[in-house]
Amino acid sequence: MSKVDLHIHTTASDGRFTPEEIVRKAHEIGLTYIAITDHDSIQGVIPAQAAAACLPGITVIGGVEINTDIPSGELHILGYFCDCENLELKTALERLRNSRIERAKNMVEKLRNLGLKIDFQRVQELAGTGSIGRPHVARAMLEKGYINTFKEAFDKYISRGRPAYVERDKITPAEATRLIFKARGIPVLAHPFTSDNPEALIADLKTAGLMGIEVYYGSYLPEQIHTLLGWAARYDLVPTGGSDFHGLDRITEPQLGTVEVPLESALRLAELARR
Repeated sequence: MSKVDLHIHTTASDGRFTPEEIVRKAHEIGLTYIAITDHDSIQGVIPAQAAAACLPGITVIGGVEINTDIPSGELHILGYFCDCENLELKTALERLRNSRIERAKNMVEKLRNLGLKIDFQRVQELAGTGSIGRPHVARAMLEKGYINTFKEAFDKYISRGRPAYVERDKITPAEATRLIFKARGIPVLAHPFTSDNPEALIADLKTAGLMGIEVYYGSYLPEQIHTLLGWAARYDLVPTGGSDFHGLDRITEPQLGTVEVPLESALRLAELARR
C-alpha cells in the first residue's frame, strides 16, 4: 500500500465520500500525504485540512482538477497548492460549475427523450452542494434500473459521441495551466495517455507553465510509466500520481492508496510550493 495519493475526489464534486470521510479513510490505511482534487472545485480542501489537523501523521495538499477540451476529446489539468482566494481562479471555477448544471439538465432531457425518465432534481440531490458531474447522472440512472454499472452509463449514453452526451463550457489545457500558475499553484497534466499525442501536448503546456505530469496512475503499465518518467526528466517536470478515487465502483476503479506513488512526488511538490 502506498503512503501517497495525490488524486482524490470527494462530495465537493463527484466523489461518494465527504472530505472528512476521505481523510479518516486515508489515515486508517496509513497514507501520509493525500491531495483533494475535485472537478472544478476547491470547496473540499478546507474541510479536509481541518479534519487532518486532528489526526497525526497525515498531510492534506489542496488541489483541483480542471476539465478542459482538446480536438480529440477531454483532458484534465490538476492544480496543487493554489491560492484558494485568488479571484480569477474562483471566478473561473464558479463559471465552470454553473455550466455543469446546464449540461446536466440537457443530459437529463436527452435521456428522457430516449425513454430513460430520470429527474434532474434527483441528480441535484445526489450532487448535494458539490460540483455536478456525469457520475451523478449515472447514479440516477442506476437507481432507476436503466443500467447495471456506472461504466454502462458512459459506454451507452453519456460519453462523447453517445446519444445523451452534452458539451461543457470549454476551456483549453493551456488556459487551465495558466490559470493555476497565476494562482501560485503547481499545474500538472493528469493521466497523459488520454491525449493522442501526449509528448507534443506536454511540450506545448510546458510553455504555459506546466510543472508536473501524472506518471503513476490506475492501470498504467511499467513501459508506460517508463515513458512518462523519460518525458518528466526531458521537460523538467515533477512526476506525480494517484488513484483518481471516487468511491463509486469497487470493481472498475482503483481504491484509495492502491496506486504506488513515491513519497518523493509529494515532497517535490511541497518544495516547489515553498519556492
